[in-house]
Amino acid sequence: MHNALQEIPDSHNHGAGDARKSGLYLSRDANKSYNLERLNFLVVDDNRHMRLIVKSILYSFGVRSVVEAEDGADAFRELRTYSADIVICDWKMEPLDGIDFTRMVRTASDSPNPFVPIVMLTGNTEQRRVVEARDAGVTEFLAKPISAKSLYSRIAGIIEHPRPFIRAKHYFGPDRRRKQTKFHCTDRRQHKNMGTG
Repeated sequence: MHNALQEIPDSHNHGAGDARKSGLYLSRDANKSYNLERLNFLVVDDNRHMRLIVKSILYSFGVRSVVEAEDGADAFRELRTYSADIVICDWKMEPLDGIDFTRMVRTASDSPNPFVPIVMLTGNTEQRRVVEARDAGVTEFLAKPISAKSLYSRIAGIIEHPRPFIRAKHYFGPDRRRKQTKFHCTDRRQHKNMGTG
């Protein structure tokens, strides 16, 4: 994915001046803009209208390659022939929903790309839902209704802060910890040994 990214200098005219002025091409840093035209997106939603909204937003960012899928099973088939850099997937779909699709992408032996970043769309933002998505291997979580700004911030987050993948007994996917915590305490083993000398 990083080979497809290119910083856009402020003076670059991308042919979307109105979008640039509205901040759609600015990352959270506000000093960087990205040329997204070489990234491949897979948009997965059983609602055709929602797929069109997401595609329109992506095209406004300068994206050129977007493939659609109607459910998780269709998306998994698409991944076999389409090299997606980012998947944007709805949670609630029939017959294969976004969570089951994510688990298949991350853990199936025939998965074409277990490392692809997945942005999960949902109208339900309860904490247990966020945790369930995270534990399935979702990279980013985005509440509906979506906006250009919120979608761009998730894409920029994937680009600017790629997370390492973790393989554990019951999990494979991006590191679920958002921040690395530093240990600021005396090593108790060392402290105990010093006191017995």
